[in-house]
This record gives sequence, structure tokens and C-alpha cells, in this order.
Amino acid sequence: MTREHEVKLCENEIIITKTDQKGRITYANRRFMQIAGYAEPELLGKHHNIIRHQDMPRGVFRLLWQTLQSKKEFFGYVKNATADGGFYWVFANITPDYQVDSTLAGYFSVRRRPNYQAIQKVSQWYQQMLTIEANETPSRAPEVSLLWLKDQIKQQACSYDELLIQLEALKE
Repeated sequence: MTREHEVKLCENEIIITKTDQKGRITYANRRFMQIAGYAEPELLGKHHNIIRHQDMPRGVFRLLWQTLQSKKEFFGYVKNATADGGFYWVFANITPDYQVDSTLAGYFSVRRRPNYQAIQKVSQWYQQMLTIEANETPSRAPEVSLLWLKDQIKQQACSYDELLIQLEALKE
């Protein structure tokens, strides 16, 4: 299968994973395994970036981790890779998962089918972020592309969360 093959989630389908504090997968629902193309033993204990697609800018993950480390949930559009070289887009909601004593246990992620009108816009931003990252040193690349993204959001005269609401509301 080529990198051009897209797997699309059905309208009401969700995929779920849980990780430990370091991002190692501790749980994956069956649908996630089917879509990603991995058996459970291939996933458990592996870092979640096993499904990271090369088209995803590091700046997006910088934003994701900054959000989670501030004890907030993250929402965003993510392009993931499948084991056979394909890809799939999701609208991700990642939440810190706490133990009874309020210590961080890990992260809980629920992903659903994205709005494909939104993906068109987000893909343009991600492409620009990748270009920015390619022209920076590896250590500076995520921060510089994230600053660019924040500037794009500022130009929309809204917050990141408000922008996501607008994007999700676009007609497909």
C-alpha cells in the first residue's frame, strides 16, 4: 500500500488509546488497532508516536504537550500513519488522566472523524509549518513553527479553541 491510501473513520466511529505519563500505550480499542494496522502486542508499551505521520509538524506536538502539561485537555487535527504506509486523519481530544490521589497516571485520547473542510485549511497550515521547520535547526524548529501557527490564529482574531469550533462548524 502506498502513502497515498487514506483510511477514513465512519461518521460515529471513535478510536481510543490510553498512555502512561511518558506516552507509552497502555490501552488501545479494537477499532484503533484495525485502523492503525497493529496488533495489540505490537502497540502495548510502545510510544504513541509509532503512528506519527511525516506530514505532522513538530510544532503541533509542542502545542499539544504544552497544553497537557498545563493540566488542560488538547483538541486538534492530527494526521496519523498506518502500519502499511497509509494514513488517517482524526479530530483528537487528549486529556490528562489522574489517579485517585491526583497524581498524573497518563493520558486518555479519544479521536473521531474530522471535518474534511477543516482538514483542507489545517493541511495548508501544517505544510507551511513543515517548511518553516525544514529551514530551522532541529532544536528550534518546533518552537518557531508553533510561533508561526499562533500568529495565524491571532490573525483570525480568536483563540485556538475558538478557531477549532469555527473549523468544526464548516460545511462538508
